[in-house]
Amino acid sequence: MGAERPDQGKGVDFRLSRIRRVRRGPEIRELFRRGKRGRTSHLDVFVTASPVSFPRLGVVVPKHRHTIVERNLLRRRLREIGRTEILPRLRDAGLNLDLLVRARKEAYDAGYESLRDELARYTEELCSVR
Repeated sequence: MGAERPDQGKGVDFRLSRIRRVRRGPEIRELFRRGKRGRTSHLDVFVTASPVSFPRLGVVVPKHRHTIVERNLLRRRLREIGRTEILPRLRDAGLNLDLLVRARKEAYDAGYESLRDELARYTEELCSVR
């Protein structure tokens, strides 16, 4: 018998659910093609109107000659920032947007706080413009 998780039975989900992610190839290519591109020090962010009634997030982490362990760590960091910071802020602002975050090679050297601050600033700018 395993120990019970504190969130069991409370309806709390600590994952970025599939419905909240941009994950299909055609959707990602469309965001690259049609989305408005913004840049931060470590990331490229593509934004377009969402075809669904809520904001969604996609994450692309190219290899840039890094190991799968390094890529997975960066991907997990970006998803967590999206789940806890970006999507709730967009939802609170009433913006139904698709965001695609693509890591540049500089992102592998950035810490979690730096990535979070960059994306939070970008999201605030996005919410204040609309």
